[in-house]
Amino acid sequence: MRKSILYGLASIFLMAACETKDDYDASGNFEADEVVVSAQQTGQLLSFSVLEGAQLKEGENIGQIDVKIPELQKQQAEAAIAALKQKTGSPKDQTKVASRQLAVQESQLAQQIRERKRTENLVKADAATQKQLDDIDAAIDQMQKQINVTRQQIKLYNYNSATQNRGILSEQSPLAVTAKQYQEQINRGQIINPLTGLVLTRYALKGEMTAIGKPLYKIANVDTLTLKAYITGDKLSQIKNGQTVKIRIDQGEKDYKTYAGQIYWISSKAEFTPKTIQTKNERANLVYAIKVRVKNDGFLKIGMYGEVIFI
Repeated sequence: MRKSILYGLASIFLMAACETKDDYDASGNFEADEVVVSAQQTGQLLSFSVLEGAQLKEGENIGQIDVKIPELQKQQAEAAIAALKQKTGSPKDQTKVASRQLAVQESQLAQQIRERKRTENLVKADAATQKQLDDIDAAIDQMQKQINVTRQQIKLYNYNSATQNRGILSEQSPLAVTAKQYQEQINRGQIINPLTGLVLTRYALKGEMTAIGKPLYKIANVDTLTLKAYITGDKLSQIKNGQTVKIRIDQGEKDYKTYAGQIYWISSKAEFTPKTIQTKNERANLVYAIKVRVKNDGFLKIGMYGEVIFI
């Protein structure tokens, strides 16, 4: 009788354990957004301080690729720009002489005008002839023409100098763009970490040659992981985006460690059950994928198995 009772209790405990083990609504594996950081320049890795398992910060300078060639090319472009500036001229010397000549001519014109007025009065008093007055008028007209020519010369000097300088300086703009391109290549020689996270894999070592697009390391932010799980269609009515659920992972052979999670994505279409996923209803061939965001306390790892319990 006592043995029967013991066997009965053992059966009950075994059944309870089995029910507890299968008491979940979905299961899957933890994953994170993994970023493969690649080289943006070709050259030798002069420095590269990345270690697998290291925690890196966003914007941290973690390496340098040799950029001696673009540095020299930039210097060459800047030297060409400086040479162009030396070729530009100023019309100051030419206009200075012409301006002095113009001042003399304007003074002579003023003198001729005064002389004409005096001569005009003498003609009225019969003390001078009309021819004398006509000669002065002719001289005034000639002086005015000379002044106009001198003024045109000054304008021409300024125009020619400006045109010549524009032609020379027009070559400066493409050279400045070229210098900026070389500076961008120089900047890309610095290896800047794009996000805060954990280094998962390192693909290169200091001293190696690298090329544009060649992977250097893989990094992921593991502060928050995603549990991608699968549920059967009859569970869809129990969940919605933003819903809080309970996540558990194995802790030893019998215990579980639990976390709070939040559903942020539910697949809009069914798919066949992945071979690596076990659902409670083994008769169901079609399942729906969901994604649950879980705050990581350091124990959760990418690829780890987890279970979802709807609450």
